[in-house]
Amino acid sequence: MEAIKAAEGHHICTELPSAARSGPVSHAISRAARLHRKAAGQLLRGLGLHPGQELVMMHLWERGPARQSELIRLLDLDPSTVTKMLQRLEQAGHVRRLPDPADRRAVLVEATDASSHLLAEVEEAWGVLEENTLTGLTAPERRQLLDLLAKVETNLCGSGGEG
Repeated sequence: MEAIKAAEGHHICTELPSAARSGPVSHAISRAARLHRKAAGQLLRGLGLHPGQELVMMHLWERGPARQSELIRLLDLDPSTVTKMLQRLEQAGHVRRLPDPADRRAVLVEATDASSHLLAEVEEAWGVLEENTLTGLTAPERRQLLDLLAKVETNLCGSGGEG
């Protein structure tokens, strides 16, 4: 295995497997995403949430009630996974599921009033995650990273990388 070397000799947490030599950036993105999700999970656990649940709540707080099918598309997860996630959020008192008045076959999901206290806590957790993630980067580097990640996301959306 060959060690990954960052642009200026910065330390990287892992080694590049020989099978990934043709895709060192893809390997780095995969590792960073996994570590980011792990760090998010540790912060969210203190709020009684699991990774991904905060994304559902953000959507509901921002846009109001949504069909369960819309949340499945938003999260790009298996319907059974989203159903389980919503069951947990419902048991915790953060969401309520009810028949959609426009289509009784569809399920509408809405944030409960009791979940409103979580909004500030989720915002704070994401702020901490952002700072932990970007420590050591200057403001211009942060903007550049955001721009580069937006381009990567556009490429992946266009290649069928997102449902």
